Amino acid sequence: MYQRTLQPIIEKQLRKGKVIVIYGARQVGKTTLVRSILEKEPQGSLYLDCDLIRNREALQQQDEIKLKQFIGDASLLVLDEAQRVRDIGLVLKILHTYLPETQIIATGSSSFELANTISEPMTGRVMDYLLLPLSYEEILSQSNPIEIQSQLDSYLRFGSYPDIVSLSDTEKDLYLQKLSSNYLYKDILEYERIKKPEQLLKILQLLALQIGSEVSFSEIGTQLGLNTVTVQRYVELLKKTYVVFSLSAFSRNLRKEITKSTKIYFWDLGIRNALIQNHNPLMLRNDAGSLWENYCISERLKMCFHHQKNANYYFWRTYDQQEIDLIEEVKGQLNAFECKLNAKTKVNAPKVFLESYPGSHYTVVTQETASAFLLPSAR
Repeated sequence: MYQRTLQPIIEKQLRKGKVIVIYGARQVGKTTLVRSILEKEPQGSLYLDCDLIRNREALQQQDEIKLKQFIGDASLLVLDEAQRVRDIGLVLKILHTYLPETQIIATGSSSFELANTISEPMTGRVMDYLLLPLSYEEILSQSNPIEIQSQLDSYLRFGSYPDIVSLSDTEKDLYLQKLSSNYLYKDILEYERIKKPEQLLKILQLLALQIGSEVSFSEIGTQLGLNTVTVQRYVELLKKTYVVFSLSAFSRNLRKEITKSTKIYFWDLGIRNALIQNHNPLMLRNDAGSLWENYCISERLKMCFHHQKNANYYFWRTYDQQEIDLIEEVKGQLNAFECKLNAKTKVNAPKVFLESYPGSHYTVVTQETASAFLLPSAR
C-alpha cells in the first residue's frame, strides 16, 4: 500500500472544528486513505459506507436526536461515498452543529462537485482535499528514482491508478477499459441531463488526440455537429469529474503572445490511452513526446495540489511559434518548464520570454531531471 501524501496533512487538521471532505474520482484510493486514518484511532471511530441503503436512510432523517442516536459516542466519523446521501450538505451541517466533539470525514466522488450539495450549507465549516491517482512522490515512497525511470514506459502507457500498478499489461488494459467507461459516465449521467452520452465519448477521444496542442472548441463542435457552448459545457463537466484539466495561455499583453487559447490534459494517461485504444510501447508510438509533456505537467500539478502550493499554471506561445510547455507563477515569480522526452535534443530558452520577464527561471525537464521537478523541494 502506498503512503498517500495527503494522509499526514489531513491528520494534522483533525479536531480543529472543521468537517474534512476528500474529493476524487472513483478508484483513486479514497476508501483506503480513510481506513488508514481510522486504523490509528480504533477506539471511538465509526466507519459508514453510504453505498449501503440502511446507512443512507439513517443519515437522511435530518433529525438531530435520531442522528445522535445513530452515531453514538463516535469521536471520529467517516462517511464514505457520502455523495450517495440525499442533501448531504444539510446532513453534514446538522452533524457538525449537534455533534461538535465528533470529527467528521466525508469522502465522495465528483458527484459532490456536480451536485453542488455541500458548498452553501457548509460555508466556512469545511476543509476540502483533492485526491488524485498516485503521484511520482507517492510511488517513490515504495521505490527509487532509478526504478521509476525504468518503469516510465508503463506509467506513460497505463497511468498510475493504485490498483493498476501490480497488474500485468493485459490485466491493465482490461482494467482501464472498464474503469474508463464507468469513470467517465457514471457521475456525469447521474447528475446531468445528457441525452446523447456517445457525444461525450467522441469529445473525449478528440481531446485525447490533441494533448499538448491548443484546442478549438468550435472545431470540435463542427466535427461532431455540436455548438461551441455545448462542447464547452461537456469539457467543464469532464474537468469537474477530474478526467481532464486545462491550461490557459499566459500573457502580459505582449503583442506577439497568444492570449485566448486553451490546452487540455488528462489527469491519468491510462484513461487517455484507453479512450484511443492505444497502449503500445513508447518505441512504437508517434505521440511519445505528448505523453511525456502530459505526464510532467499532471505530475507537477498533483504535487502542488497535495502540498497545497498556491500557484497559477499556464502555457506560453507567440504567434511566431516560440513556446513553453508550462509556466508556474508563485507570488509573482515565474518558473518556466519545457518537457523533453529525448534528453539529446538541445533546447534553449526563448529569448523573447527571458527579455520580457526578467528574473524568471527556465528549466528543461527530461527523464534524468524529472525527480527534482516532481518533488516538493523543486523550485
